[in-house]
Amino acid sequence: MKDKPKEERPQAVPETAKQGGELRARWAWTEPEVWTERMLAALENGVKGGVWFSLMDKVYAPKNLWAAWKRVERNGGAAGIDRQTVEDFAAQAESSLKWLHEELREDRYRPKAIRRHWIPKPGTQERRPLGIPTVRDRIVQGAIRNVIEPIFERKFVEHSYGFRPGKSCKKALRRVDGLLKEGYTWVVDADIKSYFDTIDPERLMAEVRKEIADGRVLTLLQAILQQRVMEGLSEWTPMQGTPQGAVVSPLLANIYLHPVDIELQRDGFEMVRYADDLVVLCKSESQARSALVLLEKQMTERGLQLHPEKTRVVDATQPGGFDFLGYHFEQGKRTPRTKSVKRLRERVRELTPRKNGHSLEFTIKELNATLRGWFEYFKHSHRTVFGSLDSWIRMRLRRILERRRCRSSRSRNITNIRWPNAFFARLGLFTMARAWELARESR
Repeated sequence: MKDKPKEERPQAVPETAKQGGELRARWAWTEPEVWTERMLAALENGVKGGVWFSLMDKVYAPKNLWAAWKRVERNGGAAGIDRQTVEDFAAQAESSLKWLHEELREDRYRPKAIRRHWIPKPGTQERRPLGIPTVRDRIVQGAIRNVIEPIFERKFVEHSYGFRPGKSCKKALRRVDGLLKEGYTWVVDADIKSYFDTIDPERLMAEVRKEIADGRVLTLLQAILQQRVMEGLSEWTPMQGTPQGAVVSPLLANIYLHPVDIELQRDGFEMVRYADDLVVLCKSESQARSALVLLEKQMTERGLQLHPEKTRVVDATQPGGFDFLGYHFEQGKRTPRTKSVKRLRERVRELTPRKNGHSLEFTIKELNATLRGWFEYFKHSHRTVFGSLDSWIRMRLRRILERRRCRSSRSRNITNIRWPNAFFARLGLFTMARAWELARESR
């Protein structure tokens, strides 16, 4: 009789493998072509001397450049001063990335000037400048961000929500809502005057040097901060600021305000910040006044200024309230701020002119895309917001139908009878009040 074969015992999983898996899970958002498990371990355990050397080879690594390019391709965007579009670059991506790799490796890369484009400020007649780098420069900035972002992300505070992995506007708003319900109803509603345009490059680089000692990476970042700006036929070098629209700008902006985050946290204040949009929530007026004094002091030390007219201390339990990230908070209610509603109405007007050559079905389809997106962001508002907007939108559609009948009724009741709400519902018009009810039921 043959001996029974011994049962094979499964090999034990090494403890290091388990730790490695957990490590990768904690930093799942990082670029795997750059941040190996060994580098992630160094990130958590610390590096010799407390600063990072030898990063430039990670920046120009072909796989990192390719990953940065794919992100640029997904995001799209306009051409820079060289007029090369994302589609143009895609047609020769392999050879262009190889050339970019060689330029960076041999220190021959020089960023081109940024094309300045002015865009309207939402809800105002003002405009703000947008800097559009070339496609190749956006790729290089993305490659730099892939390498250095985790180094700074490791030390950023919890209450900073802007342009960070795993953070969002909605999470920032949820935190504000939670603090208000906990009794933090005295609010420092702060506005940093022209933040991106007034960042001091030298102070910013001083913050970067606290973590990074690779001279080539520092030189590259310095060159990005000193990029020339072209507007029309004029070209100049800005003395301060970081261009809005640059891939690496949001990270640099967070680095610059990190010391402010630390100081307010150290003094026990509850701040919620999304890039340059911030509020400090306190339980008493005296605490709020103290927070404002500290905030002003920190901003002044960094060469920044709080807007004297837009920065104030408010009691959120009283009429007036405050705005934050598109919402208005007042007396326990959360509604879209006036400018947010105004922007929606402007967009609806664009889609529903009386002289409308499209079919009603097409117009409703276009409207629905806008309405669903707006509702998705503002669905946590008080329910009274949506009914009046729905009524106004249906009124716009009824006016289109009236014009097509070559008559105009003086009575709203007649148009409502002729085209009742159910008529638009059958055509699939998105109704925000109904969507709010359904969302409430599901919660």
